[in-house]
Amino acid sequence: MSGKSVVGKSSGAVEALARRRLRRRGHSIVGQPVPRTDGRAKVTGEATYAADARVNGVVHGFLTMSTIPRGRIAAMNTTAAESAEGVIAVFTHLNMPRVAIPPPQTLFIKGFLPLQNDQIHHHGQPVALVVARTLAQAQDAASLVEVTYDPLPHDVDFFAGLDRSVVPPDGLDGPNDYRRGDVDAGMAQAAVRLEAEYTNPMHHHNPMEPSSTVAVWEGRRLTVYDSTQSISQTRAALAAALSVSLDDVRVRSPFLGGGFGSKGPVWPHTILTAAVARQVGRPVKLTLSRAQMYTSSGHRAVSTQRIKLGARRDGQLVAVEHVTTQQTTRPIRAVFSSSEATRMTYAIPNLVSQQRVVDLDLPAQCFMRSPEVVASHGLECALDELSDELGLDPIELRRRNETAVNPMTGEPWGSRYLLECYERGSRLFGWSRRNPVPGSMRDGSEILGWGMATSAHTSGARPGSTASVLLSRNGTAVVRSGTQDLGTGTYTVMTQIAAQELGLTMQSVSFELGDTTLPPAGNSGQSATVPSVGSVVARVCRQARDELISFAVGYPGGPLAGLEPDGVMAVEGSLVSRDNPRRRWPIRDAMRALGRPIEITGEPVATREGFSVGASFVEVGIEPHLGSIRVRRVVGVYDTGTVLNHMTARSQAIGGIIFAIGYALMEHTVVDRNLGQMMNTNLSDYLMPVNADVPNMQIEFLDKPDPTSTALGARGFGETPMTGMTAAIANAVAHATGRRFRDLPITRDLIMRDA
Repeated sequence: MSGKSVVGKSSGAVEALARRRLRRRGHSIVGQPVPRTDGRAKVTGEATYAADARVNGVVHGFLTMSTIPRGRIAAMNTTAAESAEGVIAVFTHLNMPRVAIPPPQTLFIKGFLPLQNDQIHHHGQPVALVVARTLAQAQDAASLVEVTYDPLPHDVDFFAGLDRSVVPPDGLDGPNDYRRGDVDAGMAQAAVRLEAEYTNPMHHHNPMEPSSTVAVWEGRRLTVYDSTQSISQTRAALAAALSVSLDDVRVRSPFLGGGFGSKGPVWPHTILTAAVARQVGRPVKLTLSRAQMYTSSGHRAVSTQRIKLGARRDGQLVAVEHVTTQQTTRPIRAVFSSSEATRMTYAIPNLVSQQRVVDLDLPAQCFMRSPEVVASHGLECALDELSDELGLDPIELRRRNETAVNPMTGEPWGSRYLLECYERGSRLFGWSRRNPVPGSMRDGSEILGWGMATSAHTSGARPGSTASVLLSRNGTAVVRSGTQDLGTGTYTVMTQIAAQELGLTMQSVSFELGDTTLPPAGNSGQSATVPSVGSVVARVCRQARDELISFAVGYPGGPLAGLEPDGVMAVEGSLVSRDNPRRRWPIRDAMRALGRPIEITGEPVATREGFSVGASFVEVGIEPHLGSIRVRRVVGVYDTGTVLNHMTARSQAIGGIIFAIGYALMEHTVVDRNLGQMMNTNLSDYLMPVNADVPNMQIEFLDKPDPTSTALGARGFGETPMTGMTAAIANAVAHATGRRFRDLPITRDLIMRDA
């Protein structure tokens, strides 16, 4: 029997059945609230992030940023910087090594590389990179670089540019001009029509860990330690930009201190750091400052949504037109906030869903946690307004528009329990006690508002992820995949999947990720890691287990000799007869009898795009004399398929809800129109929720396997909770005040205005 094999395909229904059997026998590891396997490393400081890489002889880089939004560099004076203590080199467009712009499929989205010519595309663009012996020396010297500019007229005013918006080509998030049915005919038949416009400002990610890169050259071989959500795409971009073989590039990222999308694309600072490290012949470390993160690693674009709804008197939607217009940067038109929520959540026979863009002299936008929240917020607020118009309970309106099939394909959902989410969520929240009259509910001096909305987000079917397992002679296993852990629990849930499918305890399994020497995997985003990596991990481990069982039942004189393979299961470190539990063989002993390890390498598993849903309920309290808004209570009930780990899933929900509070009530990047400059590029002026802003949260999961999932019945979930929750907050504020706030964030000055 071969020690290596390639995994084939197996049906999701078989996997779901196997999991249910394990649960009935009490042997399930998947689903348990297992603490993070990487928790000890993080709290003790053993976990190494990109900037923690232990590299001998490392020197430090720091960037000088442009102070104009558009134009060209007329002259540069680097004499003072070059003469400063500890400085090794100062790179500008005049002496920077020439590198190629990586192709778009590497997810390099900047559209241009700075320090390659004299062009300035936005305020805060790198114009110099200083390398010095220490970080303090590099920072000091970077401040000494003198730049003279020839400015050009700039435009950073999104709303003034709406009349010149265009529909860009289809991109990463599907069609930018999607149509089904006949919207005009549907609107003509509608008994009730509603038209509204909603806006959200620019938002920034602000992960705890700033983006960092450490680049080390050994001859033609390059090793990069990078804070990235995609080591494989970073590797490909570096190879293309620096004209080296892909085999000569290694990218490592074992831990990430948050990303939320900002570390999904490959940004110029990573490529520039590697280029200057090759030039100076020393390892170079570059970490963006907090202010530089605002101009160098993306943001959620400012946008406006124009929504038209047409419905029958009973609340059935007959036509929807949803046009989202957002800001892009001049060098590249890319859309990262899709309208999948509009296209897929409800049974809408006649629909137009369109993405438009306005080119501005601003840094490039990119993914930001739950990109679909932009469309979801507008749609769910508009539905709340429609429910008021119809005199229909907001839950009932949504119930009447539930769909048994995917509206884009006409195919039945793998599983979908949205109606149950509504029912359970409304019961937990006490929705039946809601007085629909605005401002009618009070608690002391506070006016209470109750709001709800549907949570909905795709769970990506991202192709190309692979994994391997090595089951050793001592009965332990190492599972490997070149994926990433963003802090969301990938180490833990993959260990759970592997342990269950192998029949081992979690202590006998280790999971390795974050290195391009491992089997390649895709980007960690779009809630795609569980469906893609989880599927192939389950498959390779199941294949290894089955290989061992086949050996065990055929081993003369063994405890399981003569049994059919289907009559043996692997649980808690042993192979056990299903009919006679006394017939068992510890996996460690079986592996010793086999006399060699079992190694399986898995091909990518074909996965089906999922759609996770839920119901969000919020209570806000508003102090009318102060205008303060307090989120007092939250209930979220979610249908995510199988819950792999209730502890990490709940943590994901909490994080998404906190993001939603910031989105609805606080976050707003301010851009000065005259200077073209972002003005609040710090954690003091960019307001985000803190502990005092976070309410009681009651979070529940239906935990019903999706039979079409190849990841033990699980779908991706992490980005779902934020969707719906932002609209639920806004809907609760409208219920409390009787006024609809369509522009975000909803701040106390708006509450006080005309109060």
